Amino acid sequence: MSRSASFLVRSEADLKVDEKSLQQWVVGFCIIRFDLEQGQLIEECYPAGCLTHNEELEVAFSSFPDSVSQNHNRSSIHDCIFFFRVRRQGNPQVAHLPSSEIVEVNNTHASQMTASDKVLKQRSKIQTGANSRYLYGFVFNRQRHDERLKRGGEQKSVVILSHNPFSSVFRPLLQIMGPLYFDIGKKALNFIASYVSMWPVPVPGQLMELPIGNATLKVNLPPAHCMPLDCGVLFEELASPIAPFLPSSQSVPQGLFHDADLFGTFRGLLMQLWKLWELLLIGEPILIIAPTPPQCCEAVAGLVSLVAPLLCSIDFRPYFTIHDPDFAHLNFLQEGAAFPPMILGVTNLFFLKSLRRIPHVLSVGNPVMNAARLPFSARASTGRIPAGPEGLSLPNLSLNRFTPSNFLNAMKLRRDGPLCLMTEHKEAFWSSYAPITKPDTSILNRLIDAGMSPRVEESMSVVNNDILRRHFLELTTNFLAPFGPYYRPTTPSEGSSPYVDPPPLPTFNVEDFLTSLSARGPGKFLLKRMKSNWLDLYRRFLKGHNFLPWFQRKRAVAEQEQYRLWRQARMRADIQHFISRMSELEIVDTFNAIERHLLGELQQSPTLEAGSDATSSKLREDLQAVFHVLPKDMQQLMLMNPERAALVRDDELPSKSTR
Repeated sequence: MSRSASFLVRSEADLKVDEKSLQQWVVGFCIIRFDLEQGQLIEECYPAGCLTHNEELEVAFSSFPDSVSQNHNRSSIHDCIFFFRVRRQGNPQVAHLPSSEIVEVNNTHASQMTASDKVLKQRSKIQTGANSRYLYGFVFNRQRHDERLKRGGEQKSVVILSHNPFSSVFRPLLQIMGPLYFDIGKKALNFIASYVSMWPVPVPGQLMELPIGNATLKVNLPPAHCMPLDCGVLFEELASPIAPFLPSSQSVPQGLFHDADLFGTFRGLLMQLWKLWELLLIGEPILIIAPTPPQCCEAVAGLVSLVAPLLCSIDFRPYFTIHDPDFAHLNFLQEGAAFPPMILGVTNLFFLKSLRRIPHVLSVGNPVMNAARLPFSARASTGRIPAGPEGLSLPNLSLNRFTPSNFLNAMKLRRDGPLCLMTEHKEAFWSSYAPITKPDTSILNRLIDAGMSPRVEESMSVVNNDILRRHFLELTTNFLAPFGPYYRPTTPSEGSSPYVDPPPLPTFNVEDFLTSLSARGPGKFLLKRMKSNWLDLYRRFLKGHNFLPWFQRKRAVAEQEQYRLWRQARMRADIQHFISRMSELEIVDTFNAIERHLLGELQQSPTLEAGSDATSSKLREDLQAVFHVLPKDMQQLMLMNPERAALVRDDELPSKSTR
């Protein structure tokens, strides 16, 4: 991999780095060298102090391929790109509620809160990226083979650290930054930092053009609804549509890692995709074994993307090593203890013995293929696999059709278990889980097998990935559809007063939901593709770790949207029209409601958008109009309250200091 001749860097006199703007995209950059005497050493960390000492150690250990998993390569230079996810030190893990506590989603206190109170409370809970629980590291690793050096070579890694899982951004950025560092040295860090600090604020779900030197990265960011709140996503961004319909263009991402190569990664295990989809849906732990870090990263990213548009709340580690602090906990789980819900991508076969209690083991990748170059470093930001001189031919399309030899091989694999990988790597899946969803043979039959032509192979991968991704997006969307009534916002009906509080969202009860769903069914799409015990999949989903975070976010977004719709209706309402049809009691109630909305606007004005002043003025005019039709004695009583008197008189609005 070499730097493009058309890529130019600015002179040092032009270098300016706005660290605050830089942190909107990245935490920092690291240069890490593998020293034969001292192990992994961080040579550069920019900006200084962006990591704690323990975090530096963890990043350093995660930035190199396991020696036991690397194939020998006689070429002088061997580059690969992969990424990892580690827990930030000092941030407590947010515990999931046990399933017994999610029977009633709306408690009594929550149901008594007004819409304004709920929106304010939700805004106050939004965290920034600085409070993120996880750190993503995107690695450009170079191994240089030189028999004059100790052990015949050396290796060094260039690492981009971020709170955001923007693989579509940082992979192509590494294609520039990695070779640039090995070309001009540590000055590359300042160059890249200056470019990144000039980028606009990241907008989830949007196509962004990001300049780098004289080049531009055109990338699609994942949508806000699939981003963890601790990534610093603004609450307003979550109110964007969450895939109510299938997208017309597959270039529009609907979840994390939309650029993952589903077909290329799972080509030999396509019949297992539906079982894997179920396991991801209900949050089961999965161990993924691959020959190289790029291959296991691609597999983990592909599985996470499989459940879009569902928010994947279980922990996932694209490249997990024995040096990760969480390994000690996983290695010493007590007898009978359930394995935590997480997806682990590993290359070290030691995990097969140390994590033998993990119930589902998936082996992917081909050790013969130069996979370190295939999935990441040779890929454009669109996530497609380009043709190349190395012959990126994949094994023939395997749908596991029944033959006596296939049956005997499957029985032998099942009998030997995952430990058979210690002697020979092979693609296989070990799991005792009985899936409810049946593989869709019509989808499999549409997939294209291009044979051995590298150029056709690239186009084939694009088409096949679109077919698979669209199918599983449709499958997930239909599965989640029965929950729709519980997070559907309402609007004021025609002729009704928009000044009253909107009705609360329906209370969710697990047993009532399952009883109702059992009576009406999940819909034709799922009935065609699932066995008769389809309701069991919903039971498992409700008890799993993905349901509650997703459902709570959907409810919060619905309340935010409902608040916005009713607020707009109040702006359009003709108060005189409503007053003419009201009784005296209704007029008093309307006065109290408008006063409450007005005070809410005044309290939120520092955080609301530019329309707040106009809304406050409109509500104040409406409040005065209602006040003037009240009986005189009631007017005098209300004017005894100084704050209320300031609202209904024609003088200035009360200042924040007097409220």
